[in-house]
Amino acid sequence: MRLIGASATVFALVLGLALSGLAPAGSTERIAASAHRVPGDLHGDGRAIFRFDTFGDEQLWTDVLRMHEVLPTVAPETALEVGLKVDVAALPAAVVDALRTNPAPLLTDPAVTVELLRLNAVVGVKGVVSSTGQLTSVGITCALCHSDVDNSLAPGIGRRRDGWANTSLNVGAIVALSPSPVLDEATKEEFRNWGPGKYDPRHHAFDGTNLIPLNSPSIPVVIPPIYGLKGVGWETYTGDGPISYWNSYVGVGQMGGQGTFWDPRIGLFIRQKPDLVTPKLRALLDYQLSLLPPRPPAGTVDEAAARRGKRLFNGAARCASCHRGTEFTDVRDGPVWWRPLLHEPAEVGMDPAYAARSATGKYRTTPLRGLQQHPPYFHDGSAATLLAVVDHYAALFGLTLTPAQKADLVEYLESL
Repeated sequence: MRLIGASATVFALVLGLALSGLAPAGSTERIAASAHRVPGDLHGDGRAIFRFDTFGDEQLWTDVLRMHEVLPTVAPETALEVGLKVDVAALPAAVVDALRTNPAPLLTDPAVTVELLRLNAVVGVKGVVSSTGQLTSVGITCALCHSDVDNSLAPGIGRRRDGWANTSLNVGAIVALSPSPVLDEATKEEFRNWGPGKYDPRHHAFDGTNLIPLNSPSIPVVIPPIYGLKGVGWETYTGDGPISYWNSYVGVGQMGGQGTFWDPRIGLFIRQKPDLVTPKLRALLDYQLSLLPPRPPAGTVDEAAARRGKRLFNGAARCASCHRGTEFTDVRDGPVWWRPLLHEPAEVGMDPAYAARSATGKYRTTPLRGLQQHPPYFHDGSAATLLAVVDHYAALFGLTLTPAQKADLVEYLESL
């Protein structure tokens, strides 16, 4: 099997040695070991599910979209450009050293992409590679959209950060590479227009055999982080349901996993047996609720300004009227425990189009922890900065805030 180009023989030797026995127990071996975890390790099960379980969604990504035919033609540098990430912990030491000293030969050869998949080093993408070096199937996991890396080795290559939104992931551009006749050119163009860090979960669904059209034209929304959700409740933009509801909706209808999902509010009914999604939702929830929001990097917040901003947040700026308590949201303040408190689009100055495609037609108040780490803001990414968020609500509610007060309010938001 050709590993890399003839112009980089030394790297072929490095990679060949690495793949012949130097791969750490953080790649394929780690997945095998996950099947033999201590019974009752709900957190460990959830982490393994989040990172490595495709729920059988190869039925979409391989059988229908034929992405196993596409990825072997994509060089690592191109994969990184569309937002795919590489887990440095899954790379052999020899490959890490080669990437540090002279990365170009490794990053420009598509065969290396296949080897990264063999190592299970591509975050959120699980490939099966035959003994002859052929990529035979591809599936995706939750981590594709909801994990990032810290770029400690190179841009897009580093240690995993589970729960962080992959804001550079261009899902639409990736799917538009599919050679499948199921996707016509008009649909691919819709996907290409999503852009990095966005996805439209209301455009279509997959029932195990067919792509089901839901809404057109496409309205992509920002891929959200999923850290800091413990205690929040009704976690999606439109408050359609709790975390496990959305995990089921995405795992079955969007990722293409084999399972059962139904919601008469949106007229979607999918039933597949055996159900490979529902039995794993409890462990997946346990792991997701353990993901803490990141603290602001040292030296990035003016503490005195943040204290002034906190007083504004709870006073003249009126933010705390909706962003309440330690979770900074009022979504759990509904009249009964099972009904979220939501807001009409006009009430919060948001476009009603996306909400109209949801099960509620409304928006929930966004929790605010870890804000500094995940611009852009609002469901549609229409606010590039926190100052733009402050300006939006100042105009909507007729607040008379000075530029200095707005700056203090931003400092407080960045401190959360």
